[in-house]
Amino acid sequence: MGGEEKPLRQIAEAFKGLSTIIESQNLDVDVDVAAFSRACSLVSVLFGLLGFAFKFAEMDYVAKVDDLQKASNSIDTLKSMLDQDVEQNTVTKPGSHSRNLLRVKRGLDMVRVLFEQILVAEGNSLRDAASVAYAKVFAPYHGWAIRKAVAAGMYTLPTRSQLLMKLNEREDSARIQMQSYVTSSAAVINYVDGLFLSREIGIDW
Repeated sequence: MGGEEKPLRQIAEAFKGLSTIIESQNLDVDVDVAAFSRACSLVSVLFGLLGFAFKFAEMDYVAKVDDLQKASNSIDTLKSMLDQDVEQNTVTKPGSHSRNLLRVKRGLDMVRVLFEQILVAEGNSLRDAASVAYAKVFAPYHGWAIRKAVAAGMYTLPTRSQLLMKLNEREDSARIQMQSYVTSSAAVINYVDGLFLSREIGIDW
């Protein structure tokens, strides 16, 4: 990674942009698939930096963001993407854009909770923060084998200082960017949840 690259800053700015779009409009807000998937693709680097514990999440997340990016060539907005799947009765089918959107949203939520935990944690270990984020967001949807593999992988996580070094951030600058992501991603996650709930599709599947 080049010395000048600031992935954390890019992520924070991209989600601030999305949340501004969402908050500047009323119930008719519509988000471009292209803009959404572009912001989500920036988050992939974080899963990679967390190492073995989140390897499954990285592979799954990257593949599903890639699907949404390809979908953006023919589908303009997240609303129309969901409506298309509803019409075709393919929302919950493996590989559908809607299903992939829900999985990507969980990835964003995992990072949000991770950052929340890092911001209040003391010490140099990320294990507690990552364990809480995994337990809260991913664990309810994973079988015993994956949960066990993730638990083992928690011992291979980078330290807080190693993570910041890989992100080319100092503690103070990292805190600002993490807090920015926590705030703006919450608006984006709530918006995506709302798309599913307003169509009575549910989000726990």
